[in-house]
Amino acid sequence: MASASAKRKLCVIIPVYNEEKTLREILDIVSARPETAEIIIIDDASTDKSVEVAEDYVKSRKRGKPSVKLLRQSRNMGKGAAIRRGFDEAAAPIVIIQDADKEYTPDDYPVVLEPIVSGKADVVYGSRFQEGPGKVLDYRHMMGNRFITLASNIFTNLALTDVESCYKVFKKEVIQNLVLETNRFGIEVEITAKLAKARELTMFEVPINYNGRTYGEGKKITWKDGIAAFWHIFKFNLLRSAKDSFKRPWEEALPDKRS
Repeated sequence: MASASAKRKLCVIIPVYNEEKTLREILDIVSARPETAEIIIIDDASTDKSVEVAEDYVKSRKRGKPSVKLLRQSRNMGKGAAIRRGFDEAAAPIVIIQDADKEYTPDDYPVVLEPIVSGKADVVYGSRFQEGPGKVLDYRHMMGNRFITLASNIFTNLALTDVESCYKVFKKEVIQNLVLETNRFGIEVEITAKLAKARELTMFEVPINYNGRTYGEGKKITWKDGIAAFWHIFKFNLLRSAKDSFKRPWEEALPDKRS
């Protein structure tokens, strides 16, 4: 159960590309969460029936909370482009990324929201690799994630355990103040690199559940995205300054951070 302070404060950004099999179920689960104030679905030019599923869901929703909005990309641009568009549209005070498959469970919303609603954090990452029970994962995929996280940590000086996690939660003012560029999966390390430049921000990491898909079940990230992640780590940590990374100074974006 969500605490009173978390109730109806969450904007859920759902990027979608060919997820007709799981989209309706995820929408039902997210809508039922007491934390959810709004859902923004961004369809990345799906070639299956994902758009029809989303349109049917929007039409069938009764008035009230949460609100549901469907945005459509004119062409396939990648997950990064989809969630950047969702970030721009967010109105609720807290924002989370939710994949349209069932790898991540909205049952973890209270866990990932707590550090923000309690005033301890500005950003929270959900970690698939902190201690706790969970599904046995593909070894090569897991090690790839760990190497990317290690490389990211070396450049950012953040002691994260899972930089590639989907569950990233932000105060709206934080994510909307970042200048984001990446269109594909490199968005994960770009966000992290730019958050690390904001020394005014407090970040938390909490353990989450994870039910990873195989490629046969529809997993889309590939080894090419893993290789690209290392370039993005170098690019956004060394070739982008804090001035390039933020739309305005943090004392303006987050007045409570004024010293």
